[in-house]
Amino acid sequence: MEVDLLAGFGVGFLGSRLKRLAERMQADAAEVARSVDVPVQPAQMAYLMTIRLHGPMAVGELAERLQLAQPTVTRALGTLGEFVEARPMPGDGRSKRLALTEKGEALLARVQTELLPRIEAAAAELVAGLSGDFMQGLAKVETRLTEKSLLARVQDAGPPTMWARDFSDDLAEAFYRINADWISDMFSLEQNDIDLLSRPRELILDKGGVVLFAETPDLGVVGTAALMVSKDGWVELTKMGVTPEARGRKVGEYLLAKTLERAASLGMDKVYLLTNRKCAAAIHLYEKLGFVHDAEIMRLFGARYERCDVAMVFSPPR
Repeated sequence: MEVDLLAGFGVGFLGSRLKRLAERMQADAAEVARSVDVPVQPAQMAYLMTIRLHGPMAVGELAERLQLAQPTVTRALGTLGEFVEARPMPGDGRSKRLALTEKGEALLARVQTELLPRIEAAAAELVAGLSGDFMQGLAKVETRLTEKSLLARVQDAGPPTMWARDFSDDLAEAFYRINADWISDMFSLEQNDIDLLSRPRELILDKGGVVLFAETPDLGVVGTAALMVSKDGWVELTKMGVTPEARGRKVGEYLLAKTLERAASLGMDKVYLLTNRKCAAAIHLYEKLGFVHDAEIMRLFGARYERCDVAMVFSPPR
């Protein structure tokens, strides 16, 4: 058996080992992009998504949001001239902000519907079931990648049947409609509902939160959920709904799992939700995925909605 010298050097070479793993996975991801004819490198996707989600923005702000050196960002933008442009700010012709071109918007829509779902599914399979010592887990990931590349995993899985998308302005209407429909069917829209549904960018995204959507090939956008930064480090899982025509496809379970996955990746370890006992099916799903009833959450946040009589906090299994 060939000896992995870099692995043998131990944890002191963790950075080098992670760089090797990243290069292998990015090379595979680039092959996946080519296989679906998406003309973008995996490392470039974060730039495009950040500009669409939080732009228009200056180069320095983009670097700050991605926690990268500005020269690194500037070099990367030089390869994206077809998809990103610098636009003068209204009233200040000297100040310019980065924004996506029409080709950039179209490209990012394809990235989120044709590319990312495939890569995410393959990456999830790659790390499934890992636990315990981090270095041992890292060795297992490297072994699995040697046995079967990310591209091979994508090809074996076939086209995705459902995927998650981040918020964009063209989805604002869907965010409002999906939630307003189910809330109005069971309760009455409260002012807090109307504010959040009408101003998700201002009240959720710009404050560090997340809005996700579930989408399918045949029905389009079929569900949505949000993570809203609250106070004292708490984050509220809110505005989660599924369209009637998609019920029975486990959209809610998929969307909740993706939302909690995003919370974990952002270091959001204090997640709660507010609901009503009439939402029995939803409460059962919350319990299934790790939420527990909590009187203190009710005391702290329950007054935000008149209909709230159930408060829960996420307590992942150890």
